[in-house]
Amino acid sequence: MTDQQAPSGEAFPAATREDWMRLVEGVLKGRDFEETLVSQTADGIRVDPLYAAALAQAQPVRAEHAPWHVAQRVDHPDTGEAARQALTDLEGGADALSLVFDGARAARGFGLRIATLDDLDAALDGVLLDIVQIRLDAGRSGRHAAAALIALAARRGLSLDKLDADLALDPIGAAACDGGFSASWEMIADRCGETAVALADKGFAGTIFFADGRPCHEAGGSEAQELAAVLATALAYWRAQEAAGLDPEQGRRNLAFLLAADADQFSTITKFRALRRLWARVEAAAGFDPAPIRLHAETAWRMTTQRDPWVNLLRTTIASFSAGIGGADSVTVLPFTTALGLPDAFARRVARNTQHILLQESNLWRVVDPAAGAGGYEALTEALCETAWEAFQQIESDGGIVGSLASSALQVRIGEVRAARAAVIADRRAPITGVSAFPDLDEKPVDLALREPPPEMPEPDTATMPAGFADLVAAITEGGSTRAPANPPPGVEPTLLSALPHRREAEPYEHLRDRSDQYLADNGERPKVFLANLGKLAQFNTRAGFARNAFAAGGVAAIGEEGFTDSQALAKAFTESGASAACLCSTEALYAEHGVEAARALKEAGCAILFLAGHPDDLEAPMREAGVDAFLHEGCDLLALLGEAWAVIAGERSEAF
Repeated sequence: MTDQQAPSGEAFPAATREDWMRLVEGVLKGRDFEETLVSQTADGIRVDPLYAAALAQAQPVRAEHAPWHVAQRVDHPDTGEAARQALTDLEGGADALSLVFDGARAARGFGLRIATLDDLDAALDGVLLDIVQIRLDAGRSGRHAAAALIALAARRGLSLDKLDADLALDPIGAAACDGGFSASWEMIADRCGETAVALADKGFAGTIFFADGRPCHEAGGSEAQELAAVLATALAYWRAQEAAGLDPEQGRRNLAFLLAADADQFSTITKFRALRRLWARVEAAAGFDPAPIRLHAETAWRMTTQRDPWVNLLRTTIASFSAGIGGADSVTVLPFTTALGLPDAFARRVARNTQHILLQESNLWRVVDPAAGAGGYEALTEALCETAWEAFQQIESDGGIVGSLASSALQVRIGEVRAARAAVIADRRAPITGVSAFPDLDEKPVDLALREPPPEMPEPDTATMPAGFADLVAAITEGGSTRAPANPPPGVEPTLLSALPHRREAEPYEHLRDRSDQYLADNGERPKVFLANLGKLAQFNTRAGFARNAFAAGGVAAIGEEGFTDSQALAKAFTESGASAACLCSTEALYAEHGVEAARALKEAGCAILFLAGHPDDLEAPMREAGVDAFLHEGCDLLALLGEAWAVIAGERSEAF
């Protein structure tokens, strides 16, 4: 049977885009097609509602056709608990571990507290390093952590050519997060090259350097900016190794990559596909035949929420699905309570099992490139490649990734995208479920392993630790510190940069919710707004529900279920509610009939701030004259509205706006 033939044998007429457009026009009923159905990514890439099937382009894929690695974070400050975490995850089906050290941005205040080789040995007690993929995440202590892992392998009698490890040295990423290098980039680059040569001499077969997209993503960067930063970072490490005399072929094999995976399925799949194409383009430009890269994924920190954290389960499921479909070699799912503290065993198990369902029950790994030939994915991947390549060239014209960071050119460009993203979150064009949309003021707390990070470890006195990597391994083997020096050696000046911020998108709303929780603790009730409903339930219910959810996003409880037509009865009910704020809710027709009178009555009754749900254009002037302070409607800047009004509602300020 053909795809246009019914089981009965009768052929359906071939559908055309023109047929589809006629049907769409009937549904739109005069609304503009472009404004309603066409969107743009943060990079300005057009996203159409319909694409024709495309011919699949040759797409670089994983080195072997096999399930991606299920990676779990090991980040408990107590080494004994960390070892139990690791073994539980491995027994539960994980086959890769990400060792997150304290001090790294990814640790979020927690992380492995490793001061000596014995500590690392204890944290990995029972873990068979020669059969488990290991990735380090140690921030500015990356070189010391790498030396400790090499020393531990030697202690356990393991051959380095059998160790499947990503040492993940990323001094550029650490500098972007922390605000500077411990020395000049030239000195850091020389040290990178020396490290690579020393590891080659030891027969290490894993990857050494890490081009990490998380600093850019967490700062609010777009997909193209993240890709461009990753390309430029990887190229800087490749050049540093070549300058040290390492064979360029070996140098590129020493590189690994990581991208953040978020809940935008289309952008995440295309981003992962695009990176493989883009790096192949870099390799070809350097005169090499493209080879498969090691590409890791981690679900995005910036999309996680503290409020209604259960929704994070949906976000990370979409993100891990998209990363796997896009071609990631390993995927790390942040447990759904990560933004609240250190996740407990349940949250970790759910994170692990999310991937097992995708791999073992859904069998998503069996198709090499599921997006191949899909018109939308092919078009978006190609467009993203071109946009990211232009952004990469711009970074190179800044003097490379280090030059771009040193001049703050990259930070400024990322800041522009971050500001644009903040605007669509503020007006809820990009709603956050459980936070700015459908919030629950009565949600219950979730269990955590630790709610607050332990006190920071004292900085090590390691100014005399050797600079050479082989000597560093020897010093750590003899009991030296596994942590980077707090200060550069005498005579070495640090290089300061403007640090990239790291923000979760829900934070502005969550700050208001935190204020609401404190108000509740101090006063026994939440700040409240009285819903001044006009008319019958059918007339006010839609806008009352809209207002209730909007105020709840800022931690303000909406009270009042009754509808009124008499202004004096409405004013009396408002007074009896004890609220200092009110919101008129009804239809345009009833606003025209009763709105002005109701507004005046509420103001006379002492309403400190008065909202109106909706935006009746013709009535705006008389409504404002009658006392309406602000209009609450789709597309309004809800954060600004709540931020200006919150203190009045809470009784901290007597004047509205």
